[in-house]
Amino acid sequence: MAAALLTLIGDADLTAAFARALAPELGAGDTLLLEGPVGAGKSHFARALIRARLANPAEDVPSPTFTLVQTYDGTPPIWHADLYRLTDPSEIDELGLIDALEDSIAVIEWPDRMDPVPGALTLRLSNDPDPALRRIEILGDPTRWARAVRAAERAGFAQGAGWAEAQVAFLAGDASARRYFRLERDGKTAVLMDADADTLAPYLAMTDWLRDRGFDAPRVLAADRDRGLSLIEDFGDAQLARVIESDPASAGPLMERIAAMLARLASFPPAPGILQLDGPEMARQVGMFADHYPEAAGADAEAMAAAAQIAPTVARLHAHLCADLPPVTSLRDFHAENLILTADNRLGLLDFQDAVATHPGYDLVSVLHDARRSLPAEVEKAAIARFLADTGLDPDRFRAAFALLGAQRNLRIMGIFTRLCLRDGKPRYLSFMPHTWALIGRETAHPALADLARLIGRIPAPTPEIIERIRSRCRP
Repeated sequence: MAAALLTLIGDADLTAAFARALAPELGAGDTLLLEGPVGAGKSHFARALIRARLANPAEDVPSPTFTLVQTYDGTPPIWHADLYRLTDPSEIDELGLIDALEDSIAVIEWPDRMDPVPGALTLRLSNDPDPALRRIEILGDPTRWARAVRAAERAGFAQGAGWAEAQVAFLAGDASARRYFRLERDGKTAVLMDADADTLAPYLAMTDWLRDRGFDAPRVLAADRDRGLSLIEDFGDAQLARVIESDPASAGPLMERIAAMLARLASFPPAPGILQLDGPEMARQVGMFADHYPEAAGADAEAMAAAAQIAPTVARLHAHLCADLPPVTSLRDFHAENLILTADNRLGLLDFQDAVATHPGYDLVSVLHDARRSLPAEVEKAAIARFLADTGLDPDRFRAAFALLGAQRNLRIMGIFTRLCLRDGKPRYLSFMPHTWALIGRETAHPALADLARLIGRIPAPTPEIIERIRSRCRP
């Protein structure tokens, strides 16, 4: 008998919490086999999972003991089978259950009445010596069903934080492995961040640093440092990207508020222990562009040679244009998707665990020269003016540094977009390449960046044909 991937021991609330945590992880072709004696909690688990998939905690989910199969119009459809009263295995074909497995989520109780289902997740439920507890052994392919183990860990964490009875909805993911789930309980919500220990530690440290200085990072309600799980304040869904999209006139006032906030952030010494994003480090990171984009774009030898000179040119320009100012804390991934306008009109900060110590203009570049969207020129101009007024920096030197920081950042992003497609099978970011390239053109048009502009001019632009070339090489 195969060893369990994980054994979960808990009460009925934890059983249901596990079902709700697992529900968002499932898709068409996933089959759950629920083994165990009468009274072990199989129907309790199935009912909680089906209600979670349907996003309806009041959904009537009867046991299909007599009908054998009950179906639900979810996305994808859900088939709930109870084979306890099956008298002849041939009846399974008549039920249509086998044909449905490929395109549905199937939850099957008493699966020993049918042939094995390849690739299925088996949950073996049994009673614990403590009558208030039950055991759930998770069995299956460890690669395919690592998500079930993680769901069980999230459920245990949620119960320990007092949120076992919460409804769970997948909230967001990003280019990294981090994922977010919204928990809702008694009209209150919180966000469960599923990361890893190496990500969570700097996140918690930066949360404390920011909140101690009056910035609106989410309150941490609970954390499991070893497992990389945290429960944080829910700022809501009003990402600045959505706010500006629905009300373009709000862009100007919001960007000026952001500029003022960044000026205040620049008034503090850097947070302790964060990476120094200085000239050499910027040069190293911009190497991501030369490593991935030119070859994928079909660059010739001259273009490849030009790309190889970008990193040392960035280092030299940084020493000339940026190194005169002491570094400050930069939140790094600072853009309209990581800023939330809260219900009480605060600017909520997200995704700051990769903060660095760098030039004061770095985050302003990030939000104004965003690879995902463009802002009117007058909005950018007013935000820069506000930042300069609040910081007292020299306007001419700042604008030259701003141009270099933007070019470095967006060249690196071009490399990241290419790698996400080729290595990670994520082609959706390719659609941002033309805008990102246009930003690089604007940035390198600054006279102080003439040497960098000459190098960029030798490299193929991301035309529709080149983007399609990169897409065709995307990892399946």
